[in-house]
Amino acid sequence: MPTKEFLTADDFESLQNSDDLRALIKQKNIPFDNVSNTLSYTNELRSLQVELVKLQRYISSHNKRVAIIFEGRDAAGKGGNIRRFMEHLNPRSTRLVALNKPTEVEKGQWYFQRYIKELPNPGEIVFFDRSWYNRAVVEPVMGFCSDKQYEEFLLQVPEFEHMMYEDGVIIIKFWLSITKDEQAKRFDARKENPLKRWKFSPVDRQGQILWDKYTYYKREMFSKTHTTYSPWMIIKTNDKKVARLEAIRHVLSKFDYEDKSEAEVVLNPDPNVVMRYYRSNIHQID
Repeated sequence: MPTKEFLTADDFESLQNSDDLRALIKQKNIPFDNVSNTLSYTNELRSLQVELVKLQRYISSHNKRVAIIFEGRDAAGKGGNIRRFMEHLNPRSTRLVALNKPTEVEKGQWYFQRYIKELPNPGEIVFFDRSWYNRAVVEPVMGFCSDKQYEEFLLQVPEFEHMMYEDGVIIIKFWLSITKDEQAKRFDARKENPLKRWKFSPVDRQGQILWDKYTYYKREMFSKTHTTYSPWMIIKTNDKKVARLEAIRHVLSKFDYEDKSEAEVVLNPDPNVVMRYYRSNIHQID
């Protein structure tokens, strides 16, 4: 029986880059599919993040206002996606908005009021980890709003977004799509990992129980709020790493920024992973 080979400390000290690591693993005939996939993902992510830095410079110099909204079921990967977007961006012109439940004062205000002050300033990118679309899905599912409030929201939100569009705010809306089985696996992983246990909440627990109710309200949201000026982009997220790369690609593909032609990575998203709502509906994406 042949002796298994392993990488030694000396091996690692001799490596200069990930290509050297690949070559050494292959030379020693060590199974390396997972390592190779991780290295490829890391390299591609870095190249896309270089493009994001270029994009941020363009947005800043041209005083663009960009709002990128991440919505989806619990555990779909919203936070992980946003972290990869923001990791190397200049924090002076980038913000994350993840609002807590409204205060008593905010409950008495126009629903959109607390979101208006969070909209991007000139030259700024704002990432919304959930947004005003809480009222489209989570709130009616969990009974956090009345039927009247829900119906008024669906009537007002296209007008609200059209006003932003007319004023030059660029809105990109992502729905991160996850299957029921994958959500259950991620919930279990959260409960078992002490570093992620804080993410698991009573609302999460209802995600599986009320799956069909979430599906109903999600479809209603798409049908009422998917517009030409503010379309919904659906991203399949069962594979977290692929979803992160394709979300970044989609955003990059929407802008004609300086030195874009010099990119060393594909900038057009995979249409089998990122698609407009109507196409996802045809293909019955969750």
